[in-house]
Amino acid sequence: MSEPSQEYVDPTIWRVIIQIPCLNEEETLPDVLRDMPADLRNVRFETLVIDDGSTDRTVAVAREMGVNYIVRHRGRKGLPAAFQSGIDAALKLGADIIVNTDGDHQYPGSAIPDLVRPIIAGQADIVIGDRQTSLVEHFSRQKKFLQLVGSWVVRAASDTDVPDAPSGFRAYSKESALRLYVTSEFSYTIENLIQAGKRRLTVSHVTITTKPTRPSRLHRGNWNFVKRQGATIIRTYAQYEPLKTFTYLALPFLLLGGALLMRFLIYYIMDPVGTFQRYLQSVFIGGIFMLVGILTFFIGILADLSGNNRRINEEVLYRLRNLEVEIAALTRDDDEKEQHVG
Repeated sequence: MSEPSQEYVDPTIWRVIIQIPCLNEEETLPDVLRDMPADLRNVRFETLVIDDGSTDRTVAVAREMGVNYIVRHRGRKGLPAAFQSGIDAALKLGADIIVNTDGDHQYPGSAIPDLVRPIIAGQADIVIGDRQTSLVEHFSRQKKFLQLVGSWVVRAASDTDVPDAPSGFRAYSKESALRLYVTSEFSYTIENLIQAGKRRLTVSHVTITTKPTRPSRLHRGNWNFVKRQGATIIRTYAQYEPLKTFTYLALPFLLLGGALLMRFLIYYIMDPVGTFQRYLQSVFIGGIFMLVGILTFFIGILADLSGNNRRINEEVLYRLRNLEVEIAALTRDDDEKEQHVG
């Protein structure tokens, strides 16, 4: 792990914006907002609700409860888009730290100071709330097992040490928020974590408790969740480690092809009367497997070379977003509390 980025040096006041993506959360949003922490000596907390096309009174409740800022999608765009809209808005509003929590009151607002403390201390760029899923009573045994295995896979893919990878209770420093960008249409949690690990951001975690909530609107059961998150892991890992990915894909073909060719070679050497011809099919099949393996490996080399373009594009995106934030700081109107996003 690299050292955490140091974009601030002992600031007088840390401005923390707590973003809450919502879809029809009028019943639970008041509890979420009442659970928000009070300002600390050097930390000021503000709230930002992202309405993802709600059809109930979510926005009205947010206004009644005194939410500082509201971002509205004109139609439902999904959790990743709502998360990214919140990050972009919080950066333009001048956030030093961005905390993400859920509108269903799954996560404890009282733990937010613990979440931001490692960032303020310069010990981390991102801090994730560990729900201690093995101890959560309302999780089934199957869900606990899948969470355990899934988090282990993500740790291996991301080179991080986060015990609860799917947790959406997170704090981001300004620098890490500028560096990361969501492209998945399913969920931001895994993609962000792999991106953070590959970009050498320092990721930490704190233990939290969690509350029982309504059934998830993000997926249709555990196996649907596993399938879609698995696709996200493979795609994101392949994006940052294309040579390793295609080498892993090529290896079975190369090993099987090599074994078949070796089989033929052994019989060719040992057979004195030429009956090795019965094993010529090993040459044809093994040759095909070897060809597929070699082509797959070379695709990995080409993808790895094109990774330079990805890194350049990421740096360009980072600088553009940073420029947008600087321009927003010059033109910010504190009276403008609500934004509409197409």
